[in-house]
Amino acid sequence: MKKTLFLNPPSYEGFDGGAGSRYQAKREVRSFWYPTWLAQVAALVPDSKLIDAPARGLLLDDILPMAGDFEMAVLYVSAPTFRSDIAVAEALKKANPKLMVGLVGAHVATLPESSLEASEKVDFIARHEFDYTILEIAEGKPFEDVDGITWRRDGKIVNNKDRAQIHDMDALPMVTPVYHRDLVVEDYFIGYLKYPYMSFYSGRGCRAKCSFCLWPQTIGGNTYRTRSAAKVVEEVALMKEKFPQVQEFFFDDDTFTDDHARAEEIARGLGKLGVTWSCNARPNVPYETLKVLKENGLRLLLVGYESGVQEILNNIRKGTRIEYIRRFTADCHKLGIAIHGTFIVGLPGETHETIRQTIAFAKDINPHTIQVSLAAPYPGTALYKEAIEKGWLKGGDLIQDNGLQIAALNYPHLSSEEIFESLAEFYKAFYFRPKKIAEITLEMLSSWDMMKRRLREGVEFFQFLRTRNDVAA
Repeated sequence: MKKTLFLNPPSYEGFDGGAGSRYQAKREVRSFWYPTWLAQVAALVPDSKLIDAPARGLLLDDILPMAGDFEMAVLYVSAPTFRSDIAVAEALKKANPKLMVGLVGAHVATLPESSLEASEKVDFIARHEFDYTILEIAEGKPFEDVDGITWRRDGKIVNNKDRAQIHDMDALPMVTPVYHRDLVVEDYFIGYLKYPYMSFYSGRGCRAKCSFCLWPQTIGGNTYRTRSAAKVVEEVALMKEKFPQVQEFFFDDDTFTDDHARAEEIARGLGKLGVTWSCNARPNVPYETLKVLKENGLRLLLVGYESGVQEILNNIRKGTRIEYIRRFTADCHKLGIAIHGTFIVGLPGETHETIRQTIAFAKDINPHTIQVSLAAPYPGTALYKEAIEKGWLKGGDLIQDNGLQIAALNYPHLSSEEIFESLAEFYKAFYFRPKKIAEITLEMLSSWDMMKRRLREGVEFFQFLRTRNDVAA
């Protein structure tokens, strides 16, 4: 068994390279998700080591001295950080020429050949779902016999056949022992979750076919493959035991609530544990299910609204209707379930008027907090293909030199500059109004910890706006 390093590489300061559900990015308020994909495969490979450099604040110079301690390094890379990720791979190989280097992640799964061509120091690409692929390589299986990899044979690039998706999710080991061994819980924080929090996947894939969403189109697939409710509750119980400081557990599944019966069964198990928890959700969960979840510890739902305009939702194949979204949100308000709503500006069909309508929609349904993103056409998504075909893609980059998102799409009727400016306008319109200021003030007065946290986030948010203004200027 090769002694293996699993590395979320250092890149831009504050860049959340571990984000799994939609895309990786540096956010307006400093945030870090758990490196769940790497932790899962690290749990499979005995005596491995997981290092999450961005969350730990580690630089390349901090990583290089460890290169000689390992026989294989597996780097989790992304489209926005690909050049710097390759530089890290080459530096590791230089420090230890015998080190086998492999890359995993959505970007290399989509573009395996060009990713391998980027550097002769990279030995292989593990495409798509890579857990058992990496395990077999660590066990010493010859490359030619490993499904799901792209590698070189006699100087030529070879694509082995695809690996079959995992359907027995209960066969995968728990990630909790890896979290306990290698991660520092206090490194991870998200503005809308209690601190410290802990997240993991209870299943993979998403039945929805949203054109912009990265992971279902590149690794997870459009079938929701799940662990049994009993296994999920068992792992949360272990997390509670190992990490008594954790205040909230988050299920990072793209749409945890899609299987209503399973979500209710898990919720009842979590209720017996007495934990607070949150999850991703599509805005289509019936009131009866929401009620069961709330009664058993659910505090918050992370909901992808994207737009308040039905035509845009149709354009991105969202599969929801505005009237259902309004009813779902009203149900959550009635039950006391907090919502962190996510919106995207610059999607196909966007105009000045649709941006105005979506801002008005967000204010009207009034989730507790929001996140506004710029439409990001990642390689491997239907949005990327559409942008290429219609000439909307302005350039190859998705982020600025400081790690913040770029408005990469440019329409004849709406420029990338106008899309870029609308993001800050959206935030200001939503948060700088008496009703929302009063809500946040009351929340801050609820505890000294919340007061300190919101003040810190406020400073970071205004720095984010100032940085954007400097770029625009």
